[in-house]
Amino acid sequence: MLNPDPALCRSLAADLAAARFRSEPMRARWGVEADDAIGRTLRTPALRGLGDATDAQAVLARLLIFGITQPTIDVDNALPRVSAQGLVDLGLARLDGDDTVPTAIVRPQSFHDDRGPGEWIIAADLDEIATGGGALAEDHVLGVGGASLTLAGLQLPTAAGRILDLGTGCGVQALRARRYADEVVATDISSRALRFTEMNAVINDTTGLDVRGGSLFEPVAGETFDRIVSNPPFVITPRVKGVPEYEYRDGGLVGDALVEQVVAGVGEHLVPGGTAQFLANWETKGASAGLDRVREWVEASPVPLDAWVIERESLNPIEYAEMWIRDGGTAPGSPEHDVLLNAWLDDFAARGVTEIGFGYVLLRRAAADPTLARYERVPQPIPSEGALGSHLAEVLAAHDAQAALSDAELLSRHLTAASDVTETRHYLPGAENPTVIELRQGGGFGRSVQADPALAGLVGASDGDLSVGQILGALAQLLEVDERALTDSVLPAVRALIDDGFLRL
Repeated sequence: MLNPDPALCRSLAADLAAARFRSEPMRARWGVEADDAIGRTLRTPALRGLGDATDAQAVLARLLIFGITQPTIDVDNALPRVSAQGLVDLGLARLDGDDTVPTAIVRPQSFHDDRGPGEWIIAADLDEIATGGGALAEDHVLGVGGASLTLAGLQLPTAAGRILDLGTGCGVQALRARRYADEVVATDISSRALRFTEMNAVINDTTGLDVRGGSLFEPVAGETFDRIVSNPPFVITPRVKGVPEYEYRDGGLVGDALVEQVVAGVGEHLVPGGTAQFLANWETKGASAGLDRVREWVEASPVPLDAWVIERESLNPIEYAEMWIRDGGTAPGSPEHDVLLNAWLDDFAARGVTEIGFGYVLLRRAAADPTLARYERVPQPIPSEGALGSHLAEVLAAHDAQAALSDAELLSRHLTAASDVTETRHYLPGAENPTVIELRQGGGFGRSVQADPALAGLVGASDGDLSVGQILGALAQLLEVDERALTDSVLPAVRALIDDGFLRL
């Protein structure tokens, strides 16, 4: 039973700090290659790096990071304030004779945002690295994984009064949100997840978290927030007997209905101009593409919403089922795996699902009519996915600014090309003029845009000295085309480049 006792949590935090239980010192100890292997759920290389050492850092790494039983006398020496018994009292370990057996992981997690580098210590349930495999318990509380880091990196790094972390899990999104908010409300249907969140808040000396139990928006009925973040239980799971329903990933509804409910309910819990950011899956059913279905949900919202929805990848039913069966700890090739795979494929076939998309959703409560409705696929590698939040904040502000400008006002503005924009020209052998001009973004989403000579010329001349109108006038003379026609053709592309961060007002 987890017991997030504040005094014990603070003692544990002090002991871990004294032992230099941090990412960089331990990465240096077992090496970069071994550290990379941990990300592939391989602990042996790192354990080889620790050898037989019995210093505090080595003992705690084996016990709390890799889930390996340690002699209690070594644990007591490594944790002079909290002791092995304190771990037991917290619900993080149990004693077995002269040994201490971990019942949870406690791991350092480094991060970097616009305020600089930082590190959290995150407690959660034992995972595949610690257990070596096997099916998870249905009330398993996930630690910091790839999706957690993605959403944390997507969070807008702008000040907010109140933020809601919907489905907090181990609490990592709430910790990230608290860096920018006066107050964070963290909710979850899992009481075990809420206890981990309370524990992690104290360990990381974070106050201002209001932890509440309940499903979806029930715990915050009638309340509004400046921002809502969520890594909801969006995984699509067949609702048949024998298929496990993991609290951390399964919302208990058929198909992508839980995501639809989040979209439907989020607007009334946002202040005007407030934003919601979450990860989601959506299904393609017959001729109804997943992104089109998300658009329908947004447009059906009782509250007008700006929307920016990005599909990062799309899987067929077999690929999707394999991924999540493996995530639950069932090994491919086993009889149990085949039973689950058939259940998944039967469910998708019965409901006509041909594809499952995964991506990012950003919604904003519109003060008037929505001005933003972007539904796009962005499959290319992203230069720095963990730092997308700053980019999102910048381009949202840029969109709002350009959308408020008439064409005449935009023509009078002076633009600058972003410092990460480069241009590439492709020529056929011996040709005088390029066949393709490509503008490429070094940061943000790493976008590339094909441009005609006029648009490329405008971007190249946008150094803040001349207005858009002056540049287009000069280009019209140089290209020997009608200035009005050139302006009409180029201005929509200019607005799009502002929206994507290629050009800045």
